Amino acid sequence: MRLDLESLKDIKVWEKAGIALPEFNLAAVREQTHRQPTWLHLGAGNIFRAFPAAVLQQMLDKGEYDTGLVVAECFDGDIIERAYTPYDSLSILSVLKSDGSVENKVIASVVEALRCDGECPEDDARLQEILTKKSLQMVSMTITEKGYAIMDPAGNSLSFIERDIDAPPQFAKTTIGKLTAGLYARFQQGGAPIALVSMDNCSHNGDKLRAAVLYFAEGWREGGYVSKEFIQYLLDPKRVAFPISMIDKITPRPDENVAAMLKEIGFEYASPFVTRKGTYTAAYVNAEETEYLVVEDCFPAGRPPLEKAGIYFVDRETVDKAEKMKVCTCLNPLHTALAVLGCLLSHTKISEEMQDEDLNKLVHRIAYQEAMPVVVDPGFLSPADFAQEVLEKRFPNPFMPDTPQRIATDTSQKLSIRFGETLKAYDASEKLNPKDLRCIPFVLASWLRYLMAINDELEDFTPSADPMLDEMQSKLSFLKIGATVKEEELTEVLEREDIFGIDLVKLGLAPIITSYLNEMLQGEHAVRKALQKLLAE
Repeated sequence: MRLDLESLKDIKVWEKAGIALPEFNLAAVREQTHRQPTWLHLGAGNIFRAFPAAVLQQMLDKGEYDTGLVVAECFDGDIIERAYTPYDSLSILSVLKSDGSVENKVIASVVEALRCDGECPEDDARLQEILTKKSLQMVSMTITEKGYAIMDPAGNSLSFIERDIDAPPQFAKTTIGKLTAGLYARFQQGGAPIALVSMDNCSHNGDKLRAAVLYFAEGWREGGYVSKEFIQYLLDPKRVAFPISMIDKITPRPDENVAAMLKEIGFEYASPFVTRKGTYTAAYVNAEETEYLVVEDCFPAGRPPLEKAGIYFVDRETVDKAEKMKVCTCLNPLHTALAVLGCLLSHTKISEEMQDEDLNKLVHRIAYQEAMPVVVDPGFLSPADFAQEVLEKRFPNPFMPDTPQRIATDTSQKLSIRFGETLKAYDASEKLNPKDLRCIPFVLASWLRYLMAINDELEDFTPSADPMLDEMQSKLSFLKIGATVKEEELTEVLEREDIFGIDLVKLGLAPIITSYLNEMLQGEHAVRKALQKLLAE
């Protein structure tokens, strides 16, 4: 069973395999999209295919929309070359449900896939052409939080960003650089309105995108490449909007067990692969069934009616509350706790960790006892119900091949939001005292122990990628198994607001974090013993 437009004509083969086919007229949608694209997406990774592309397919199948998606990948072009082009931009979505069933469907809402990493000049030209189309209403993106970075942790502009800014816009190589160059071309051709929608899992993602675009534009203005009127165009929310959003859907790397299942039912190209830049992908994507996308309803050129497919469009304040509820209380901090301790305790699946009585108790305590007292309630979603779904249904799902090692990626970039906002709320409260916290400081101490790259059996392991890994390991190189650390030795690290979101020394948490870390350093299985001691209190 092949995956291409021609093979979809053999409906009986797909029905026999139990893989649902698109119900809309593919040829008509592809023609309409090529002539008048309305939605461009940057970032061709797994979350895009599992969520935005799948949501649009629902609307196309119901006849509620007639235009598909164009996707461009500006960083890792091998994704397009190997996961899109051979399959006519089609993919298989395997939804792994908590009851053990799997729902397979062909996603065909992506009608054009562009490789814009410099290897295909014609695709770069097509991207710029699309960005000038008056029909284009929105550009969304999933490029990870690192994709918006302008400065390094020390506050210096990144060298590859400066290279883009030092050259004319048409020579931009970065994703944000290419986007901003396209916006300049759009401005030059009349300045049609547009919305730029970050769908990345980071706080105030739209603000991060806006700041990055303006950084490029201001740099080019100073270099004489663009006019001040272009800056004014970008600053006018009635012409260029940067909505914030909250996205929630767990989409792990393509799993070998899912591949085996697809091969068993006759799919020929199920084997996952890793690109030269380290992206794990395949012709299929596996994901959980639960999904949320809450978007600030700010679209000066209009938008597809995605609310008909379950997307929430609300005001900015409500998005902010929903994002804080998820990222600071009900999901992300629990994920990070499981990630760090999962690596230390040699777990390889999040679902297995939820069968670990100690870790299960820990994340329940973080959610309900420590974070929930300062949770931000968005109003349309119940924080308690959301957390219950996470802890009782989503994380324990044994069919979700998500790993603590994947979640542990870039932990230094996540702690300030996932725990820092709760710590700030405690600090600002007249009724709550941050010194009464126990589980959150334990997780922060666990991260320091994790940076040693030695698990609880005293075996070496490879920490997940993190832009601050080398720096933090260097600063904590004095940590040794069996040793006792003095509080002042950790001061330089614990006062880092850029990592923790707040100065932990001034907050008064340095003594308890030091104490927990020392417990974890006392030989084999010390992390487990420290965790059990904490839970017995």
